[in-house]
Amino acid sequence: MIAGRYTLEREIGRGGSGTVHLAHDEVLGRTVAVKRIGLMPGGGSVQLERAAREARLAAALNHPHVVSVFDLVEEDEVHWLVMEYVDGRTIGDLVRTAGPLEATVAASYLAQTADALAEAHEAGIVHRDVKPSNILVAGDVAKLGDFGIARSADDASLTQTGLVTGSPAYLAPEVASGASATAASDVWSLGATLYHAVTGRPPYEVGDNLIGALYKIVHEDPPRLPASHPMAGLLSRMMVREPEHRLSMRQVRDELRRLARGERSTLVAVPVAAAAAAAVEPTGTMPRLHDTTPAPASTRRGSMRWGWLVAAAVLAVGAVVAAYVWAGRGTPEAAQDDPTTSPSTSQAPSDSGSTAPAVSAEEVRQQMDSFITGYLSTVTSDPRAAFAQLTPEFQQQSGDFRGYMGWWGKVRSAKVTSIQSDPSDLTVAYSVDYVMKSGARTSDQIRLQLERLDDQYLIAGEA
Repeated sequence: MIAGRYTLEREIGRGGSGTVHLAHDEVLGRTVAVKRIGLMPGGGSVQLERAAREARLAAALNHPHVVSVFDLVEEDEVHWLVMEYVDGRTIGDLVRTAGPLEATVAASYLAQTADALAEAHEAGIVHRDVKPSNILVAGDVAKLGDFGIARSADDASLTQTGLVTGSPAYLAPEVASGASATAASDVWSLGATLYHAVTGRPPYEVGDNLIGALYKIVHEDPPRLPASHPMAGLLSRMMVREPEHRLSMRQVRDELRRLARGERSTLVAVPVAAAAAAAVEPTGTMPRLHDTTPAPASTRRGSMRWGWLVAAAVLAVGAVVAAYVWAGRGTPEAAQDDPTTSPSTSQAPSDSGSTAPAVSAEEVRQQMDSFITGYLSTVTSDPRAAFAQLTPEFQQQSGDFRGYMGWWGKVRSAKVTSIQSDPSDLTVAYSVDYVMKSGARTSDQIRLQLERLDDQYLIAGEA
């Protein structure tokens, strides 16, 4: 018996984050599912953090199409997540055993999922791991589970970049590039799930070649359904490379509801080429690997483009490692930086004809330390001035100034307790103590990616 009330009956599932058991709640007399947290040695603290996050966010939603989380308990130093038991199968299981779903059936299940995601987005929550195996189906009801890597807008790491989270085959291009997941990223992932449901195969074959899969997601045209398929138009508006061109989750839900009723789609399939022609540059920090043309000199970041093309390959490898970790595939260690790399090779080149004297690595390190210390001392006293120290892309990813203040508006002071800058890749790792306006105190460890523009630094995101 767990925590004096949950009697384990049998194991019903097993994954990278733990085992799931059918159990009986002796207090309330109901069947529940309990997941043991920490299956792999050394991963307990990370998995416990994910479980606690899942409990908080799922409880905050309280939606009929979200798997409810009832409790997080401890027994003999082992933690268990107590959840609603859904006596059904995942969409992935249904497709694997019975083949592709009929359009109306798939639309019904995914409309329910989209409704749950739409409410999550309105609450400032991004799921970040929408996929067939996270949607449970019991009869005619679908429920979205596994909010373990979801993030709330109140979470300071929501705008994290340079870290891939989620399952590779269903990642949005901007996330595969290392940018932060947004509500639009969930739209892409639900579109990828739709594609799997009605075709019987994932949109991208991953296998052991994760780098190749991520490259395809970022650079190749997204998959499309035949023009005659009832969902062709909808998919073409969900799996669009540019996040700003995708439908909102509520628009997706409404269209899926129409399709579930057997009504004709109101959307016309958009050719990939047409969508690309109207696109703007992605907001992620990693540019496309095949784009070898420098930006025009008139653009603000034109002089930096070539330096970041080199960094893109490094980010891609880092993304794969992170994908392994967050998708529950293991915890391989990241490759070490090349000891021969000099600060001058990882920073953006100066404009042609520049005669600026070279600076040592130690001088660059001191500059970076000073920049971050100054930024944190400014952000609570003059947040608009601090916001101006973000790159335009990161400002947009942060939800513009209003979204930025969603977190910083709650902070009274932020004090750096330790800092370590790395001139070789322009990253800064630091520990910070926050005093919130509510009086609460909290600490965090942050790693930022900087960009250098002429003689100043800007924050490109969290690394």
